[in-house]
Amino acid sequence: MQAKKVPVRMCTGCREHKPKKELIRVVRSPEGEISIDFVGKKSGRGAYLCANRQCLEKAKKTHQLERALETAIPDEVYQRLEEQLCTQLKEQ
Repeated sequence: MQAKKVPVRMCTGCREHKPKKELIRVVRSPEGEISIDFVGKKSGRGAYLCANRQCLEKAKKTHQLERALETAIPDEVYQRLEEQLCTQLKEQ
């Protein structure tokens, strides 16, 4: 019997491939709203980040998140993402 395949995604910050469950999904909804999808079920275009601030900062600096989501991301959205990320990490 074969072992079940583990879905792997690449972090847009550090560019490392990791199991999907270890990463946090950032989603651009069909309406253009950008948010963090901790469950991984929201509809829209997604990009993945490691669950740490360094990867978010690196993705912002290199504009990788903007490329992955195919949209410009204002600074306010990055601040909100950072706040959501910090809140979620404290809850875990």
